[in-house]
Amino acid sequence: MSCAAVWVPSPCSPSPVPPRHRRGRWRRGSASSSSSSAFRACAGGDASGDGGGGGRPARMVLHDSLEGAGVSTEHARAAREGFAKQVGRLTRLDAETSIAISRGADLARAALCVAAEDDSLVSHSSVPLPVEAFVSRLDDLSTGFLADGYLPPAGAPPQVFLDHLDRYLYVHKVLTCRLGSALMLSLIYSEILKMLRLYGLLEFNVEIFFPHDLNSLPRGYDKHKSKLGDEPHIMTSKSLLVEILKTLKNTFWPFQSNQSGSLFLNAVSANQHGPGNVGDNQTTPHGNISTIEMAAAKAAQHRLMRGVWTNVRFGDMRRALAACERLILLNHDPRELRDYAALLYHCGYYEDCLQYLASYQTAVAGQHWNNPLEIMEDEAVNTLRARVSLILAEDGWSSRRSPATSYWTKNSEPW
Repeated sequence: MSCAAVWVPSPCSPSPVPPRHRRGRWRRGSASSSSSSAFRACAGGDASGDGGGGGRPARMVLHDSLEGAGVSTEHARAAREGFAKQVGRLTRLDAETSIAISRGADLARAALCVAAEDDSLVSHSSVPLPVEAFVSRLDDLSTGFLADGYLPPAGAPPQVFLDHLDRYLYVHKVLTCRLGSALMLSLIYSEILKMLRLYGLLEFNVEIFFPHDLNSLPRGYDKHKSKLGDEPHIMTSKSLLVEILKTLKNTFWPFQSNQSGSLFLNAVSANQHGPGNVGDNQTTPHGNISTIEMAAAKAAQHRLMRGVWTNVRFGDMRRALAACERLILLNHDPRELRDYAALLYHCGYYEDCLQYLASYQTAVAGQHWNNPLEIMEDEAVNTLRARVSLILAEDGWSSRRSPATSYWTKNSEPW
């Protein structure tokens, strides 16, 4: 007989009813939050929210610039605030805690807020993405393991318990089409473990093995059997959000020529070899590049100048900016300030670009670069900062050009 058939909650144990149907019980997002403004959220940082960024600028351009171009951002702003609220709950300790424990932020809600903002940016729908409905579906998936008879017999060894969970998740529910994202599957796995722990059914310590290849699936295993080599495969709360956002950033980056292996260098090269540059040199400060690479950079710049900023192959400026801004909120890596500045340059926000470049250089002051790619990126930062300073030094540049009207209003719809 399965444990699900005989288990009866004691008066002091949680009810097996899904959390959203219980009164006065655990509910997603019910914990109070002391996070301040959405744009001050800082995962795992100090109370100031600066995180060692050397006076990181608080202004984030995307929503204000779209509003200035007449594009409604009500739903996008609400989704960003929801994401920042969850990030604000990630203390330094919680940020480095495994997703198998998942303390502090509601990772599922944070990921859904990311999806809701991106959906709003490209769909312009009058109805926001139903985050609460998807949260309820996730709760149903978690409680289904208890209600559908998949729970193993009482006293089953940890491996038997986890085999039942894997069979439920990958055979009967999620991977019916045998396709899925390892990041999202890890998140769903952690949500089910959270529910089982809430009901007192998880009597051993579980860890989630996160695969780094394209063919494996996230699996739970008994933490007491951990090996030293398992450390790189343990996903923490903060690293999960970072990987989700970096995947979005890489996917929607508008400069996909891949001529340098660096998103930042691709963006800088697109500027150096775009229309309007004098000369036909085949070299850059970063070394020789091929004619094909130069043509790709020119094509990317030409698309942006015509306002065609989104394409399956050529990225999406709005969602790339959104991913960069959320990574900055996570206080993950000062290089996110630099990459965000490169996008702001192409959008014409030179003052903000210069501020973020200055903040990046302050954050990395004193570091010595040994990797050739890092040396090239450092040189490109200095070159870009000098170029922006010259632009800002021109008399009346701001009165001649308004970024909101010169960029987003030129045939900028994504369909």
